[in-house]
Parts: sequence; C-alpha cells; structure tokens
Amino acid sequence: MALLELRNVSKIYHLGGEEIRALDDVSLDLEQGEFVSIIGPSGSGKSTLMHILGCLDTPTRGNVTLAGTEIARASARELAKVRNRTIGFVFQFFNLLPKLNVLQNVELPMIYAGIGGRERRARAEKALEMVELTHRLKNRPNQLSGGQQQRVAIARALVNNPKILLADEPTGNLDTHTGELILALFRRLAGEGRTVILVTHNPEIAAVTPRRIEIRNGRIAQQVDAKLAGLDRVGAGSGSAPSSSP
Repeated sequence: MALLELRNVSKIYHLGGEEIRALDDVSLDLEQGEFVSIIGPSGSGKSTLMHILGCLDTPTRGNVTLAGTEIARASARELAKVRNRTIGFVFQFFNLLPKLNVLQNVELPMIYAGIGGRERRARAEKALEMVELTHRLKNRPNQLSGGQQQRVAIARALVNNPKILLADEPTGNLDTHTGELILALFRRLAGEGRTVILVTHNPEIAAVTPRRIEIRNGRIAQQVDAKLAGLDRVGAGSGSAPSSSP
C-alpha cells in the first residue's frame, strides 16, 4: 500500500450557478521516501491538490488514504491527529513568529500536541541540529537570513517526525544559491526515508526531483519518473549542500 493514495478525486465549487472543477478525477500514489514535485501554472489546480494531499481540505468526490487511514471516514479529531503526526508543512513565507526565538518557534507544533517542556526542547534541538542551526537557538527571526529562516521552518516541520514533508514554493523568497542549498536539504531528507513533495510553478525547481507531476485544468497532464526513464537527476543542480550555510 502506498503511503498516500488518491482515487478518482474531484474538488468542485459552485459559483454563480457555474460548476468549477478545481480537481477533476485525479488518481495518484505516493510512496515512502519519494522526492516528487507537483508543477502547474496559476489556476491549474496544484494548490487544491496540495490542500487535499495535506488533509487541509476534503474532496467533493473520490477517496484519499493517508498512512492507512481513509480520510473521508475520519472524525475531525482523528484527522487532526493523523495530519499532525504524519505531515510537516513548509511554506514560502516561513510563517515564523517574530516575538519567539528559533527554539521556541520550532517547539510550537509540540505545544499543540501536548508534549512536555523537557521533551519539546530535546526534540527541537535535534531538529535544529539536522538543519545545522544549533548555534542560532536564541536568535529571533529578524536576526536570520532568508535561508536560515527557511531552515528553521523545515526544523519546525520535522519535530513531530512526519512521514511526509509538504513544501509550498519553499524557495520562492530565496536567492538562487540559497534555494539550491534548501533543495539539497530536501534531497537528503528524502534519502533518509521521508516523502518530500514540492509544490511549484517553476520548471527549474521541479527538474531537481526524480518524479514530476504536471497539473493542468484540474487534471494530471503528465508524469515524468526519471528513474524509470533512466534519467535520474537526484544529483542535479547543486549536488550535496556545502558546509557553509545559507
């Protein structure tokens, strides 16, 4: 069984008597440890698909199964628990709280999960070690570069040890070099067994992932799996991140 399964998923809105299909009969499997991009222009349905994949929204039709849980049958509490334990979210604008330091920002998801203070700190420090920011624990977001802020956001997404990391335009506010370092970090995380999903409109960003899913008019227009095609590009772009940090 795939880690995340979509079967004949549609998302339909009704506006002014008109039916709008943001997603139209989409079926998709995502396996553990995959590094995959979802690409499409504005209005293609990729954001709706991201919300469905992240269990932030439910389909009008079709079935979604996440880590063995059929989403349509889960209560709101069960869904929140599955989402909190299974999915980590990374966004373009970082969403760090300016009055909290780095360590406190990373601890936030665990506060919502009811985890005690000592364990919160230990897990937050471990996550920050993974993104090489243990020397910045007491800094506030405005004392960090854009790349460092994004790495804090990634650490925050990792503290509950999610199986899936869902990143929405994660390099959109970063310069090219720093963006390459962030993508190299995502490659490493996928290599460690996490499923990493990049949502982007940028073909150059999508090109670094072994599997690419193109969305147009609410449908999967095409899929490219570089491994199956013998064109594996996991090492494309920047390669491994150098020791210097963004």
